Amino acid sequence: MFKIIKKEVLSSVIKSFEIEAKDIAKNIKPGQFIVLRLNEKGERFPLTVAGTNLEKGTIKIIFQEAGKSTTQLGTLKEGDYIRDIVGPLGQPTEIKNFGTVVALAGGVGTAELLPVISALLKAGNKVITIVGARNKSLLLMQEELKEHSSELLVATDDGSYGIKGFVTTVLADVIKKEKVSIVYAIGPVPMMKAVSNMTKDYNLKTLVSLNPIMVDGTGMCGACRVSVNKEIKFACVDGPEFDGHLVDWEELTNRLRAFKENEKLALEKYKDILNMECKCHKE
Repeated sequence: MFKIIKKEVLSSVIKSFEIEAKDIAKNIKPGQFIVLRLNEKGERFPLTVAGTNLEKGTIKIIFQEAGKSTTQLGTLKEGDYIRDIVGPLGQPTEIKNFGTVVALAGGVGTAELLPVISALLKAGNKVITIVGARNKSLLLMQEELKEHSSELLVATDDGSYGIKGFVTTVLADVIKKEKVSIVYAIGPVPMMKAVSNMTKDYNLKTLVSLNPIMVDGTGMCGACRVSVNKEIKFACVDGPEFDGHLVDWEELTNRLRAFKENEKLALEKYKDILNMECKCHKE
């Protein structure tokens, strides 16, 4: 059992938890992830660790309530317990002095990017971080990102903050001005695909952190398989980071859509149960 020490509501659908997990906090490295199970009948689902506190023996997760399990996770309070957390899992990010690194994130990928850019900056790199969101209200952790970046650039679709446009708009400008050694991207699949397509034209090495459907997290079930350079890889043990120029993005997109209807129904049923419980408490 893993106790929730602190809970923050970052938006209507984005939550942050600080959780007691001493062994994971001690051993996890940037780019790795954990798999959670809320209760004995719950599904297993992965989340990337956004930070650790070694003195307190805690890990930090930031997640968006998208499906039934993450919505249920969001209902937990400080003092509640999570049934199972397994980790660290996956291969850590390669950290060394590349030179100039451009790191891009969108959505909750912003939180997942933080440990990576922090380590890259400590390794002596010039780290240019680019984050994007639909509007200003959806931007996360701006102060933390600024602290761990050489330069922070922000793009919003509606122009409510920073540069109006997408992260690729900003990336194109940076590539023209800087001698970029490597690009790192994490976020929605369409964003990572667009970044990879752009950098391919410049023959610029690009790493992406993939988020396919995952079950056991140990490479046994095969649910998280992806095609990279026409070879089958498992994101949980071979990744989650891969060369963005070699990923079969169409296959990844189709696999992510495979259970959309089932996920929608599960979430609707869960919300119906919550509504019934609320009515019972009022009565």
